Amino acid sequence: MTALELKQLLYSNAPKNGFKPMFFKTNPGDYAEHDKFIGVSTPILKKLAQQAEKLDLPQISLLLASPINEERQLALFILIKQYQKAHNKEEIYQFLLRHLQHVNNWNLVDNVAPAIIGAHLLNKDKNILLTWTQSADLWERRIAIVATYYFIKHNEFDYTLKIATMLLSDTHDLIHKAVGWMLREMGKRDELILREFLDQYSLHMPRTMLRYAIERLPETTRLYYLTLKKQ
Repeated sequence: MTALELKQLLYSNAPKNGFKPMFFKTNPGDYAEHDKFIGVSTPILKKLAQQAEKLDLPQISLLLASPINEERQLALFILIKQYQKAHNKEEIYQFLLRHLQHVNNWNLVDNVAPAIIGAHLLNKDKNILLTWTQSADLWERRIAIVATYYFIKHNEFDYTLKIATMLLSDTHDLIHKAVGWMLREMGKRDELILREFLDQYSLHMPRTMLRYAIERLPETTRLYYLTLKKQ
């Protein structure tokens, strides 16, 4: 199968009457103004990825370079499948890093960051995440924090806490949501560590970040931190 054949399958599954994305801000000046959508659902993309999981890297790179979000998402789903089965995982990881500029919307980041970047760095030097945390690029900053989801699943929280602290003053709502999400996931595994973080930093956290972080805590605890924020 080639990238062109995959694109034809992709478009055959697109709505015939056009599509307007509901969950992405695509107006001029918004974070996704560069992006185009054709309306193919995630389950269909994953089914196509299953069919094309042996697509070679040059063909995957053609999909990644597309202005169509679903083509890039399909490429990343294929890449994740290949990474999970690969003997040479380093090759796929390095390929992803060379094409990271195409991982440029939250749906793309949130799938591939933990599945490949987080998985690859679990037992390796993680300083590249700190470099991305300080990047001017929104998507590199989101990759840095969301990659730690893989660490959280393995009960390793140090980099989640370190990166969350570095991003407290970030001004973008998508970073506030991502940091709060990772803190919440950490808290589901260790509520004490989350509360220690909140006790130290809740007053400095953007409200959206705080609300995401405390979402699974008991109601009285949530109200306590929200009341602190108001003071």
